[in-house]
Amino acid sequence: MKKGQIYEGVIEKVEFPNMGIVPIEDRRIFIKNTLPGQKVRFAIRKLRKGKCEGRLLDVLAPSPLEVEPACRHFGECGGCTYQRLSYEEQLKLKEGQVKEILDEAVGDGTYLFKEILPSPRIYGYRNKMEFSFGDAYKDGPLALGMHKRGSFYDIVPVEECRIADGDFRRILGETLRFFKNLNVPFYHKMQHRGYLRHLLVRKGAKTGEILADLVTTTQDFRENGAEEGACIGKGDSGWQSEEKLLEAWKDCLLSLSLEGKLVGILHTKNDSLADVVQNDGTEILYGQDYFREELLGLDFRISPFSFFQTNSLGAEVLYEKVRSYVGATKDKVIFDLYSGTGTIAQLLASVAKQVIGMEIVEEAVEAARVNARLNGLSNCSFLAGDVLKLLDEIEERPDFIVLDPPRDGIHPKALEKIIGYGVEQMVYISCKPTSLARDLGIFKERGYRLVKAGCVDMFPWSGNVETVALLSYK
Repeated sequence: MKKGQIYEGVIEKVEFPNMGIVPIEDRRIFIKNTLPGQKVRFAIRKLRKGKCEGRLLDVLAPSPLEVEPACRHFGECGGCTYQRLSYEEQLKLKEGQVKEILDEAVGDGTYLFKEILPSPRIYGYRNKMEFSFGDAYKDGPLALGMHKRGSFYDIVPVEECRIADGDFRRILGETLRFFKNLNVPFYHKMQHRGYLRHLLVRKGAKTGEILADLVTTTQDFRENGAEEGACIGKGDSGWQSEEKLLEAWKDCLLSLSLEGKLVGILHTKNDSLADVVQNDGTEILYGQDYFREELLGLDFRISPFSFFQTNSLGAEVLYEKVRSYVGATKDKVIFDLYSGTGTIAQLLASVAKQVIGMEIVEEAVEAARVNARLNGLSNCSFLAGDVLKLLDEIEERPDFIVLDPPRDGIHPKALEKIIGYGVEQMVYISCKPTSLARDLGIFKERGYRLVKAGCVDMFPWSGNVETVALLSYK
């Protein structure tokens, strides 16, 4: 077997998050974006000690499980993974993947595994979308949408995206029409030239409030061929100003007929060389710089860059499971580590003596403090800083710990400090079960056992899933 060699085979299983496995010559070949039962043709892409990766060339025969994709952009757009599986089959696949990962980490049959809980809404469930400006092909017309699968540059217009709210699609379509008509240039990542970068849209599932944020560079939008005049007027020196351009875009959005209500239209500057949505300064063009959302009876103000679960209705299911795992802690101090905007801390406030949240992103901590005040919660406090350092500085000791770390899990040194508190129980929330499994191995070595675990599908049609685990000291 060598790199570039071509084989055929049948996908035996799919491991988290989307790696199909074909057994060839006593090896397991991993191939992305495949389904169980598909017969595929592939080329060897990487050969490593103990692992081999293949590049999918063709699907020679479909899986018996396959259905027609609900979204016409599927296959070209990189936003979804499992459009060719029914939702029921997706749930079975994710549940099986997580259970296998946890069984391997702690031992099969040593804990209670709860069945996966579905998302209350499987279409239009996302409360946040980040669309990118670019071209659909090299030197093509302006496009606004999602990155093409496997491409760093090409953009797929996704005016019929099924996971985005209908209002998001209307705002996307109007924004693209406006800037395309004016021939305003997008930011070319290789040349580091251009103006338009991203369109960020957020909406409350419960409130219907919408926030739209145009992300651009600080470069002159009139360079690189932008049309003069068009629908914003023309002065003696050509275009009037960036202010006039943004005002005209704002007016276009306000003229739209939407199901929700636009409460804020923003402009964010971003001169980062990286292809990320970064805030180098935001101005309000209309309304306010936040929208409101409701979760389990509490209100939250969410700014354009605040972390908040992207599936609001699914988040309620997830946090109900977390609360049930935490149980009765009325006289206890809870540490909510990696607390983000403090959503979990505030939802636990009613069942705790005190909740202390810790988060490294200062903007998120400030948002948590504001939301706690708005919800009248006096037993919640939030600290900004690296969890590893904060645990060295804080004098309070927890009776219970909730962990909701980033995808890559907990830093080993922070994990040792957390274990050092010796609390009887912890709840660990993870959006990457392989990271959870790695950390569970350390917990097991230090005397903790996995009592029970379960999944919540927060991301229908993708390969991702949330896992909640209850740990107890022996």
